[in-house]
Amino acid sequence: MLNTEGAKRFLGEKIFNQALNYMEKDPVNNLDKIFDLLSKAPLAPRHREQIKGVKTVFNNNPAIKEYVERIFNNVDIEVAKVLAMNFFINATFIGVPKQMELSEKLGYSVPFAFLIDPTSRCNLNCEGCWAGKYEDHNSLSFEDVDRLITEGKELGMYFVAMSGGEPFIWPHLFELCEKHDDVAFMIYTNGTLIDEDTAKKMREVKNVSPAISIEGDKETTDARRGKGTYDKIMKAMDNLRNVGVPFGFSVTVTRQNCEKVFSDEFIDTMIEKGAVYGWSFHYIPIGSEPDFTKMITPEQRRELVDRVNKIRTEKPIQIADFWNDGHITGGCIAGARRYFHITASGHVEPCAFVHFYKDTIEGKSLKEILQSPIFRAYQKRQPFSDNLYRPCPLIDNPKALKEIVEESHAVPTHEGADAVLKGEEAKKMKEVAAAWEKEAEKIVK
Repeated sequence: MLNTEGAKRFLGEKIFNQALNYMEKDPVNNLDKIFDLLSKAPLAPRHREQIKGVKTVFNNNPAIKEYVERIFNNVDIEVAKVLAMNFFINATFIGVPKQMELSEKLGYSVPFAFLIDPTSRCNLNCEGCWAGKYEDHNSLSFEDVDRLITEGKELGMYFVAMSGGEPFIWPHLFELCEKHDDVAFMIYTNGTLIDEDTAKKMREVKNVSPAISIEGDKETTDARRGKGTYDKIMKAMDNLRNVGVPFGFSVTVTRQNCEKVFSDEFIDTMIEKGAVYGWSFHYIPIGSEPDFTKMITPEQRRELVDRVNKIRTEKPIQIADFWNDGHITGGCIAGARRYFHITASGHVEPCAFVHFYKDTIEGKSLKEILQSPIFRAYQKRQPFSDNLYRPCPLIDNPKALKEIVEESHAVPTHEGADAVLKGEEAKKMKEVAAAWEKEAEKIVK
């Protein structure tokens, strides 16, 4: 069943019912009508402009129109309705204005979402995993995660991402999603546990979309994630497509696979398998056995700016590039500006890739957590560069991260996490940042 009360109150029952009717009958051909209906709702001015912009792009870009058609042709209509309502109505149209209002009232940023690791346990042991140095036996209780999501909704946060570890190992996952049926959940997963039954459970709860990690082709994926992993991923994608659950892919971009994971061949394979979005995370030398030779070169990173934009405009799929999209997001989104990270041990980090903390969830409400000194130190420096193609305080502006940690008296989340601030690793990180600064300046000139 749809949890419709909040959406009905916001949109008005007449607009809400007519929009659902359009979606059920012929969503693609009725999309213009849905845009027009939403424009009549009490939206924030920027949301009204965004809808107008999306409508224009939809009507003038064949790839975008094909993309929308793919979604509605491949996704179960009931799942599509729930996810659309939870993400667009609850998280965006209702949630964002509430977050901004509370941010002004409380004096600190209320973010759009948070990333939480319900467990650090994993059934794989991937080379260079960003979470590889966390202890592998920690798990959060159902009560802890339930409380955080409940408190998040009170602040207007209706989008929650999960990682790990492997979230599908956590025994309370579907119970949590079912209870919070007004929240959109995105789950970063290795995909190997998504069998037919698990895919059907996702269709039943309707508010979950997995982002499956993959390294490119079979050889590259199995080399990092273990023999047979690629075939399991392909089967997981088939299982999800067969039941109509929307999913995406997540790539760790290295110097070695950069061209491969953004090739027409790979992107077309993901489209053929049914993926509707993709996440690009550049390899960062943290976690398990950090290796600077895996970082993409400045030239590769520069080429990705144009390549990802080309994919967005010419392929029926949307890609988010976590570092190169700083010009779209207004710089770094971490430090609770728009998101933050909670580990399976309850430590609260500014980012999944910045392993320092000042607070834990134990005995603290989400409101108290959002006032963390490390978040305040982050936010007063954001954006970290006038050139928004250099958004990150870790790989683009490491001096800023050092200042943040010292000012907030934050401590490493695990042994060795502070190596990026001292010694040889810190020196290499400065060199990486300096090399990218030269390349990034060429983009904005």
